[in-house]
Amino acid sequence: MKLLLAALAMTTALTLPGSAMARPVTLTATLSNYGGDGAYLALYVTDPQGEYAGTLWIAGGKSKYYEHLSGWYRASGGNRAEIDGITGASVGAGRTLEISLDLADVLFDAGYTLHVDAAVEDMRDSPNEVAVPLTSAGAQTPVRGRRYVSTVTYSF
Repeated sequence: MKLLLAALAMTTALTLPGSAMARPVTLTATLSNYGGDGAYLALYVTDPQGEYAGTLWIAGGKSKYYEHLSGWYRASGGNRAEIDGITGASVGAGRTLEISLDLADVLFDAGYTLHVDAAVEDMRDSPNEVAVPLTSAGAQTPVRGRRYVSTVTYSF
């Protein structure tokens, strides 16, 4: 089962045809006005045991800075091949990142957690900036970040 879930999390679709149902989900991260350069963000999922299950999105185009997303980097082993095609520009202070993707139904109400790591040039890194359990009841509920992220929400 763990290999199946790891495979599910390896793409932005997070689905295997015929094996799992999926639902469209919009993830929204609004950054605070922290007064620095654009933030690099890693959005990833861990399983009920806290083990890395996969990456959903990386905001920030220069891979040499990915190691500053230290929670994600440690969990994923910094595997850049895994994130091909799921990266975008960094997110500026006060701006919002919104991504839409399909997530496997098995990730909800089953102990999985969405994590957001953040890093800003010349400022402190913020591993595990946000950690929110993926539950049906938690959809559309804003979760406050610790340093650079004002709120994170997910909606169906």
